[in-house]
Amino acid sequence: MILRIEDTDVQRSEARYETQLFEDLKWLGLDWDEGPDITSQPGGGPYRPYRQSDRLQIYRDYAEQLLREHKAYLCFCSDEELEAERQRAIANQLPQLYSGKCLALDPAEGAKRRAAGELAAIRLKIPEHPIRFHDIVRGDVEFSSEVVSDPIIMRSSGIPVYNYVVVVDDAMMKITHVIRGDDHLSNTPKQVALYEALGMAVPEFAHLSTILGPDRERLSKRHGATSIANFRDMGILPEALMNYLALLGWAPSGGTRETFTPPELIKEFDLRRVTPSPAIFDMEKLAWLNRHYIKQSQVERIARLALPYFVKDGLLPEKSSGNAASYISTEEFLWFQKAIELLAPYVDRLEQLPERAAMLFHHDAQKALENPENAEVLKLEKTPAVIAGFSKRIAVENGEITAERFKAIINEVKAETGTKGKELFHPIRIAIIGSHSGPEFDKLIPIIEAGSKLDLPVHVKSVRQRVEEFEKAFAADKS
Repeated sequence: MILRIEDTDVQRSEARYETQLFEDLKWLGLDWDEGPDITSQPGGGPYRPYRQSDRLQIYRDYAEQLLREHKAYLCFCSDEELEAERQRAIANQLPQLYSGKCLALDPAEGAKRRAAGELAAIRLKIPEHPIRFHDIVRGDVEFSSEVVSDPIIMRSSGIPVYNYVVVVDDAMMKITHVIRGDDHLSNTPKQVALYEALGMAVPEFAHLSTILGPDRERLSKRHGATSIANFRDMGILPEALMNYLALLGWAPSGGTRETFTPPELIKEFDLRRVTPSPAIFDMEKLAWLNRHYIKQSQVERIARLALPYFVKDGLLPEKSSGNAASYISTEEFLWFQKAIELLAPYVDRLEQLPERAAMLFHHDAQKALENPENAEVLKLEKTPAVIAGFSKRIAVENGEITAERFKAIINEVKAETGTKGKELFHPIRIAIIGSHSGPEFDKLIPIIEAGSKLDLPVHVKSVRQRVEEFEKAFAADKS
């Protein structure tokens, strides 16, 4: 696998985009054997250089070869002339093809004009026969030469165009398969013509179906995240994204399995099972896969990945080193890891974890009373007795309240009030976390108690503090 930087479009090529590309591919788990950043091989590999901007002389030499062999010709048409041609074609509802005006120009005359300083582009002469190629996804494809305009391969500025340089590079780098989106299908006859004109072997092509949004329009920013960095920032795991992307427009043998590790995908994947039908990008399906991989991952890994979201929200301190490694052996990270283990199974993306963890960091008795979702529970006949019985027992507890001691207190309140199930547990849960639903008490209580002893940016209130504040607010509200 070769990583080649196609940067002949100077205005759109910046070093920061190249850096982002490297980072995104490596994060996704894709690696390459040759490329501009490979230091294990001189120059990055045997087909160096791997940036097109460093290969300009190669492209110029091949273009001059095509001129000498009369397989290409000089075009002196200005941008204004070409635009006028295009507008006439539109007005007459004709294909927007180059008229071939400069094709009849004597090559010697053209060379003389260029030598005199007149600017000229170089165009490939499309042969007068159908252009055929085999597509692994679509089968045999044919384009009539009449619908393929003689393409410019070198601009008058001396800068080569994309459709030309990729052919030269693919041939020189011995690329066997060109796999790309079907929006490039119309470029392929021009490229096949270039391979043939240069006497180079034509690779195999596979044009993948376009990815559409739920509205069946081409996927774009209005549908949400569309770049690798976007998904990474959301907290999508790389193995989940790779798994999901592989399933877009492709189905494994059998057609029912949906989760694949990267090694399993490598073993299973076959271009012949790619469908030409457009694929629909389903965020819910990606979320389902991501939740699956979150649950499958080691909790320490998820905690490290989740930590920046908590730092950003001001819930955890930002260490001087600025990375998760500074938390490895600290009491804070060990506590945080337990919290993530409790909460991670309930989220689709890591960015959702701070909101899910809000009940640990924030406790507001008044908001709990005002929450309409709690109203039904707070109006139950025995809720005051449950709150009062629970509060008086918690108040006299000395030291940390363990899960075992908490359970014993619950049983005492149950016996005293004659309540059970929702009548018993929901009021107590509202008093502690502000909601009648949440994680199991035996896992939640130890985390709250341990967190209350840490010096965090947002103080984690102990169970005792929470119940005391809620009991006072509840009593005041009743009165």
